[in-house]
Amino acid sequence: MDPIIRHIFLLLLAFHKISTSFSSCVTGCSCSQDSFGRSLLCMSALLRKIPENIPQDIRKIRIENSHLTELPRRSFANVSALEYLWLNFNNITVMHIKSLEYLPALKELRLQGNKLSSVPWTAFQDTPALKILDLKHNRLDVLPEHALRYLPNLTYLDLSSNQLTVISRDVFYSWPIYQRSQRAEGQVEAISNAVLALHDNPWICDCRLRGFVQFIKSVGPPIILMNSYLTCSSPKFRAGKFFHEVELNSCMKPQTSALDTNLTVPVGLNVTLTCFVQASPSPAVWWTYALKLLRAFNVSTQPISEETVRSELLIPVAGPADAGNYTCTAANFLGNASVAIALHVGTPPASAPVSGWAPAAPAEPGAHVEVRIAKQTVYGITLEWFAAAAVAEPGETWYTLLVGRYDTAQKDAIYIGPGVNTYSVTDLLPATKYEVCVAVRNQAPRKGQCVVFVTGSDVSQLEQREKLIHIVVIVCAMVLAVPAGMYACTAEARPGCLTRCPAAWPRRRRGGQPPAAGSKESTLDSLPAGSQDGLCHPEGGRGTRRPPAREEPERPGKARPPHRNSADLY
Repeated sequence: MDPIIRHIFLLLLAFHKISTSFSSCVTGCSCSQDSFGRSLLCMSALLRKIPENIPQDIRKIRIENSHLTELPRRSFANVSALEYLWLNFNNITVMHIKSLEYLPALKELRLQGNKLSSVPWTAFQDTPALKILDLKHNRLDVLPEHALRYLPNLTYLDLSSNQLTVISRDVFYSWPIYQRSQRAEGQVEAISNAVLALHDNPWICDCRLRGFVQFIKSVGPPIILMNSYLTCSSPKFRAGKFFHEVELNSCMKPQTSALDTNLTVPVGLNVTLTCFVQASPSPAVWWTYALKLLRAFNVSTQPISEETVRSELLIPVAGPADAGNYTCTAANFLGNASVAIALHVGTPPASAPVSGWAPAAPAEPGAHVEVRIAKQTVYGITLEWFAAAAVAEPGETWYTLLVGRYDTAQKDAIYIGPGVNTYSVTDLLPATKYEVCVAVRNQAPRKGQCVVFVTGSDVSQLEQREKLIHIVVIVCAMVLAVPAGMYACTAEARPGCLTRCPAAWPRRRRGGQPPAAGSKESTLDSLPAGSQDGLCHPEGGRGTRRPPAREEPERPGKARPPHRNSADLY
């Protein structure tokens, strides 16, 4: 072959290969040539990651409406000539700190309509030529102070329609464009304008936003706001107001106070403890009693001025168990403060009827609660209750459980919300007499709403402990399993029930002895639901009992169990 012809052939072959490599495109996408240079367009919903075989001569990439979820490290490292990158309306949630590496010519980055909650702002160190950054309609909620430090040539920044609530003015003070404008004041120097979009964010207009609001009010060229009417979303008394209409004060650590820090009230009254908190921003407020956090359903906190809130704790039907020190604590990001209120509960008025350790509630049909023991174990009991008569709002009725030792006035109050009608009493001490009462919220316990029981004398002898609890439960807690008109050991029944009940027990043994602990007749589960055996009757029926079904003769040679007086258990 002629050397000249051979040389021409090799040149044509090389040109063909180069032309093919530059004219290739990504499968499923399209490539075109326009005034910006060669462009790549991918609108496929099947695309789930950045293509790896993007041609090197691509100047503009547009990937939209796909299922991209992240921008990994060096996503476009082989396209170093890239100038325009549009990744709008995808599902991008993560952006790697080195995702823009090897893109020194990038001028425009659009990430509108994604799911970014944060952006690695230091990633823009790899894009010094960036002029346009569009991040609107994402989920950004934080803008750190160094965010704009690495965008020296930016002329358009869109952060609208995100979740920004509070940012510092130092974010913009550290922006190179703002710094150049401050240095150029009074000098003839051409500085490019920068458009800034910050509208449609849920701004919290309190003291934390004070510096930013002042910046927005004073901002001017070269920084131009796309929409200068930024509005407050909270707090409520500022919602909907424009930034230029509000004046924000400096932040302040909470200061707490109370009108009266030493209260004395009679038994049976509803008591409201009040504390006032002065703070900015608005603090979180909670109450504690004996180092226990009180539930929020009986605590109300509301603002009474821009920097003052009032918190109230309601104690329904105060009893001796409610006496003590209550602490109101408030905290915000600057610190916390607290005030203690001492509550003393005195004796009830002379005209008020006394029933045990708490006053009886008025005889309202809808306020009565029936209580029974639903389950017994060696560790405690489970109570179950229901309203004996219709309650005005059964789905919204709260109940109060009063639990404690029988001989002490300091009983724990437990508030139970609507829809709950059981509670387990556990962690009991051995050889201890307990009382548990259930009442409708804001009512004192009435007769039939308390249960008294005794635990075994040796906590290590679980079987013996279980039998001892069973004996007392049969005597004192079976009232709800029998017809109306009978009652057991409640607040009004003691201690007479203890002297009347033994006489009413069915005699199962010769000599008038009660059944031995642990016998079949003495267990709770063995009694039928409608049984009246072992129950106290109301006045008028005292001392009467149903005759036993049969007398069991004493077996010859069988040892008689030792006599045990149930009253000794108390």
